[in-house]
Amino acid sequence: MLDIPLQILFQDEHIVAINKPHNLLVHRSPIAADESVFALQMLRDQLNCWVNPCHRIDRKTSGVLLFSLSKEADRAMQMKFENRQCDKKYLALVRGYLPEEGTADRPLENEKGVMKDSITHYRCLQQVELDIEVSRYPKSRYSLAEISPETGRMHQIRRHFAQMRHYLIGDKTYGDCKHNKMFEEQFDLHTMLLHARELGFEHPFTQEKMIIKAPLQTEFLSILDKIGMDISIY
Repeated sequence: MLDIPLQILFQDEHIVAINKPHNLLVHRSPIAADESVFALQMLRDQLNCWVNPCHRIDRKTSGVLLFSLSKEADRAMQMKFENRQCDKKYLALVRGYLPEEGTADRPLENEKGVMKDSITHYRCLQQVELDIEVSRYPKSRYSLAEISPETGRMHQIRRHFAQMRHYLIGDKTYGDCKHNKMFEEQFDLHTMLLHARELGFEHPFTQEKMIIKAPLQTEFLSILDKIGMDISIY
């Protein structure tokens, strides 16, 4: 990964957005002390300038990751995220057949043990049934979901979908181990199928309406293709 430049989706004098690969940490973390490769350092070295992440996405989540190129830009963008002025869309492969659309709104506990309002909207894009036995069922069903979190709690999407029993495929913390194991054995999957597809916001300096989109990473596209979903639009 060190030899492959990060894909730049947008860049001006204030901000830069990349398409973060799966399994890449955003920055150094005590929970992964053995890791030596991080998106922050990679982008800093690639651009040869100071950068700082404006928000976070999980290590195994791919997609749009926004960085600031100055302290002023960093403060402005951090405020936009805190004030829910950024629209986010994700794609995820989940267990079972999702309803056509819906909203998960059960409060989630934060790291301090406080329950916080949490809202996740979703709609089902595709469904597939595989002739593969998982647990006691002779066939297995999956849905490709477009997910729009209204709030930004830690692991919100993963936790809300786990509460609905539509577990994200490849999620080792909140997911279903039997379905994860099947995807590892049958399709050689070694990441989580969650992708930050789109980020929309008003540019803090130009006031331009920004919509930054990230194409799916190879791992995600490969799995969709293997299970027979239409990947032509992704």
